Parts: sequence; structure tokens; C-alpha cells
Amino acid sequence: MTRDLLSIPPVPASRRVAYGEDPNQFFDLYLPEAHHAVALVIHGGFWRAKYDLLHTSHMCAVLAKSGIAVANLEYRRVGNEGGGWPGSYKDVRAGFGSLRVHFGETVKYLAIGHSAGGHLALRLAADEAGLTGVVALAPVAVLKTAFEMNLSNGAVAEFLGGSPVDVPDAYAAACPSLHPSSVQRILLHGVNDADVPIAMSKEFETARQNDSGTVWFMKLDETEHMDLIDPESRAWPIVHMDIESLIDG
Repeated sequence: MTRDLLSIPPVPASRRVAYGEDPNQFFDLYLPEAHHAVALVIHGGFWRAKYDLLHTSHMCAVLAKSGIAVANLEYRRVGNEGGGWPGSYKDVRAGFGSLRVHFGETVKYLAIGHSAGGHLALRLAADEAGLTGVVALAPVAVLKTAFEMNLSNGAVAEFLGGSPVDVPDAYAAACPSLHPSSVQRILLHGVNDADVPIAMSKEFETARQNDSGTVWFMKLDETEHMDLIDPESRAWPIVHMDIESLIDG
């Protein structure tokens, strides 16, 4: 049975680093004694302010124990001043830039995003060739389709400011399925995902299959939406293995 990560006490971080002046512009660092890569973790919650980074603290702590320095990113979200598109994405880019200053240019950088955070991680791959790879976990990867599915009761329209008819330029700019990338991307999606249908990851794979950066999609049986970020789930060993594969590749 899937644990309720939103109700479990978070794992304390090693320290907090601000990358901007807004209270939501920071990342929590989970630091091993020595690291062989750096991961930017972008939490989900359909871009809404009611969901924060604490529920991804468990996966961050486990990744740090395996020798990966992890930055659990917070960013302005819908309901925060400046949140939504493009503010939320600007924060992701700013956070990644700050992370590279913090750790330098000689290490490998990954972006790991879940749900709406998966959207932001995939979009980051289109603009940041310095990424070694992206692992997108049940990502909201195709925004027009997500709008048509009315995911989370209008979350896409809230994030972008309207429908594809109302704000077509925002959909074109924000949707990662419309932007090529040279970065390798792995999409993992649970067959039993009731929050973001698995067909969305398949649609993204089809749209970006000719990119110079490869796209690999894997469906996970008996896996729900939150299982992908739960270190105690049966899906987690696969998630962790794919993260390490991008580092070792």
C-alpha cells in the first residue's frame, strides 16, 4: 500500500541555501561525506503553493546516502506572488544556476522531477545542456493534453493563465514536448497512476524521439503516483538504478 508521504515527518536537511530574495527561493542540501554527482530534485503538487518540498525529503536523504549531493528545490508556485508560468520555471533555472556555482563545473548534474516537477525538469533539459540527464517521474509532460484531461481540476490553466485557446504562446513556451533537447531523459511512470495518466509519458516519448538527447520511457506495473518518490516502495529500486545509470553512463 502506498504511504502518505505528505503526512510523514520530513527528513532534516544538512543546510538551506537561498538562491533569491523571495522566501520560496531556496534549496535544502542533503550532503554525503563525498559525492560523485549532484542532483536537483524538483517536487510536484501541480505547481500549487499548498504543496512544498518536504514530501521529497525522504528520497533526497536516501540518494545522499548513496553518494549523491542533493538539492531539494523550493520555488514560487501558484498562490505565491510571482508563481505560475514563467515565474516558477525562472526559479528552477535560477536554482540550478546557483547550484552550479555552489558545486562547480567539474561534477555531473542531474535533474529529478516528480509530477509537475517532472514537467519543470523536462523543460529545463531544453535550456540547460550542462545537465548530464533528467529523470522525470510521472511527469506532466504534455500540457495541452493535461489541460484536456483536466488534471487536478484545472491545474494547468491555473499554472499557465488560461486554456490553449486563451494563451497559446504560454503553452508553446512552457510545454517540454514542444522543445528539443540534447540531454538524455528517462521517464518512469506507474501503470496505476490515477493522478497523471501514463499515456502522457508515452506521448512525450513519441514527440521527442528524434532529439539528439535520447528519451527512454518505462512503465512500472503495480505502481501509483507517489510510489516513485517513496524509498520504501517496490518501485524505488528501479528509480534509484536509473538515476545511477545516468551518472555512470
